Amino acid sequence: MPRQRLWFLVGPTASGKTAVGIEVALRIGAEVLSLDSMSLYRGMDIGTAKPSPADRARVAHHLIDLAEPHEAFSTGRYLEAAEAAIAGVAARGNRPLFVGGTALYLKALTEGLFQGPAADWELRNRLIAEAEVKGAAALHQRLQAVDPAAASRIHPNDLRRIVRALEVHESTGRPISEQQTQFGSPSPRFECALAGIRRERDELYDRINRRVDAMFAAGLVEEVRALLARPGGISHSAAQFVGYREVIAHLRGELTLAETIERMKTRTRQFAKRQGTWFRSFPQIRWVHAHPDDRPEDLAAGIIAALGLG
Repeated sequence: MPRQRLWFLVGPTASGKTAVGIEVALRIGAEVLSLDSMSLYRGMDIGTAKPSPADRARVAHHLIDLAEPHEAFSTGRYLEAAEAAIAGVAARGNRPLFVGGTALYLKALTEGLFQGPAADWELRNRLIAEAEVKGAAALHQRLQAVDPAAASRIHPNDLRRIVRALEVHESTGRPISEQQTQFGSPSPRFECALAGIRRERDELYDRINRRVDAMFAAGLVEEVRALLARPGGISHSAAQFVGYREVIAHLRGELTLAETIERMKTRTRQFAKRQGTWFRSFPQIRWVHAHPDDRPEDLAAGIIAALGLG
C-alpha cells in the first residue's frame, strides 16, 4: 500500500508561516493542519497567534481548539487527531498541508512516535511540584545523570519533556534515549515533503518584538485573566507557554506590565533560537529565505517549489 503523502511548512515563531501557508494552500488545493502545540487549546487565541476567523474562512484549518486549557494533551492524542484530519482531507480530494513550528509533532509525524509506558500522573505531579520549588534546571541535572543522551537534546527549560524522560526511566529502568529507536528513520506510514521559511536573525527578532506589542494591544492580559477564571483554570503545562507564563506572573503582582512585555519578547526570541536548533535535526527541510519586503504571495511560489509541487 502506498504511503499517504503529507506536506509541511515549518519555521520559527513569527517567521510568517500562517499567511504563507494560506497562500500555498489556495494554490495547491490543500487544507491546513496546525502543527502547533499551543493553538490546540480553546480560548488561548491572542497569545498563540492563532489563525483568525478570516484566515479560517479563506482556507479550512484543522487541529485547532481541540482541548480546554486545563486539560493535559499528549503527543499521542495529537497524532490521533492528526490522522483523523488527514483522512478527512484526503476524502475531500484535497492535500494535507501541516503548518507550524512544534518540532516534537513534526518528528512524530515524519519518524513515528515512541509510545512508552502509560502516564504515571502521581509521579508526574511530584516531579512538577519539585520543579516549582527547585526549578526545571534541577530536574534536567537529574536527567543528565541517568540519561545524558536525552539530556543533551532536551533544553533545560523544557519541563514537559524532562518530566517525561524521568518518568520513563523510573517506570522502565531504562533511559528513554535507548527506547526511541524509531527516531532518525522515515515514517512507515507517511511520505513527507518539508519546506521552511528562514529569515535573518535581526529581522526575525524585530518581527517578534512587533508581534508581542500587537498581542498586548489586542488584549493578551485580559485573555489570560479570563482563562484563569474559567472552571479548571489553566493546566501547568499550558501555563508554561511563552507569553502566558509572563502574564500570569504579572497578574500575580510579580512583574510590572512593562517588565512583562520585555520578558515575553526576550523569551520569545530565545524560543525562536531553540526552534532553529531543533530544525537542524531535520536535514530534509528545504529552506526558502524570506526578505523583509517579501509578501506572503511572493514566498508561496518558492515554498511550493521546495515542496516539489512547482
